[in-house]
Amino acid sequence: MAQPKINRARLKTLVQEMVDIYSPSGKEEELTEFLAGYLYENDLPVTQREVSEGRRNIEVVFSDARPEVAFIGHIDTVPAFDIERYEYREKRGHIYGLGTADMKAGCAAMIEAFVSYVQNGGQPERAALFLVVGEEESGDGTTALLEARSFPWAIVGEPTELMPCLAHYGYIEMLVRASGTRRHASMAGREYNAIMAMLRMLLRLGGLLEADHPEAILNIRDIHSSESGFAVPGSCEAGVDVHIPPAANAHRFAQKLEAVAAECLTGGSVTDYSVQFPVIAKGYRLKESGLLPELLENAYARQKMDWQPESFKSHSDANLLREAGCKPIILGPGQLTKAHTRDESVPFRQVVAAAQLYLEVLSELEKQ
Repeated sequence: MAQPKINRARLKTLVQEMVDIYSPSGKEEELTEFLAGYLYENDLPVTQREVSEGRRNIEVVFSDARPEVAFIGHIDTVPAFDIERYEYREKRGHIYGLGTADMKAGCAAMIEAFVSYVQNGGQPERAALFLVVGEEESGDGTTALLEARSFPWAIVGEPTELMPCLAHYGYIEMLVRASGTRRHASMAGREYNAIMAMLRMLLRLGGLLEADHPEAILNIRDIHSSESGFAVPGSCEAGVDVHIPPAANAHRFAQKLEAVAAECLTGGSVTDYSVQFPVIAKGYRLKESGLLPELLENAYARQKMDWQPESFKSHSDANLLREAGCKPIILGPGQLTKAHTRDESVPFRQVVAAAQLYLEVLSELEKQ
């Protein structure tokens, strides 16, 4: 079989069609149906696996044997900032629109790699393509995938600017609630206000991480108080994201966070408090030896690209994959800093390069 090449025009059209279909988490049905039809029309075997009512993953598996490398992408996005302005547009070599970076461009690149390989006479027996739903919320698509299938290696197409991420940060989601004493606004004082206690706790948390864990990333996602009018609010809630270095013990880290909350929210203005951790995900670091890292490093050399493995600093489905025993490498077009923004975008040249890298890995895997 001749060395296949990706089709740039077909790839750009696919990205545009995907971005123009609105698919926030929980409402992926239209995009699922479109992609299933697209893959079927391009001679790829398509199976849809139910995740919840009306929501399905797409599986492209050519063999009954367990795949050795899974190509995985999520097709859902965060909700649009502006429902009138989420669609595809181009400017100076960049493509804009909701989900371009996170991660419809990565999914399109994977699809194009498989389509190009098959149209050039290939039959991928050792690789499979999985397009999942729900990553931006609960990860239920990947959970359903892992309940049905297993594979030792995976490429996850999250935005990394084409830098291979063999290490992945851990992630802790922390929800804190503090109850105080509701009273007239003119009687407010630091000792009576649950918001003040919460702010002190959050500042203490930030100071601790900055001093003792400078590589950790703290995001105060939400802070709300009870409706109070001209009064001291009776309660306050905060949602916090903490991304921790790959080697950090996630559960031990969560215990430190809980201890800070207890120290700051016990006594004084707080009559009661609670701390919950809806998500505690371990980080990981993979060795550079093994089937997939070696395939990728060789592909980078053939494409005259620098091989400089890095760490992926966000939470992703790769955390779930690693806990299930898979070894996932994060690699995709676009910048993480552009994801979840009003002007989300990705350079189209990176989408093309990603598709070519995926195709290189697919081709070399099947030659072995």
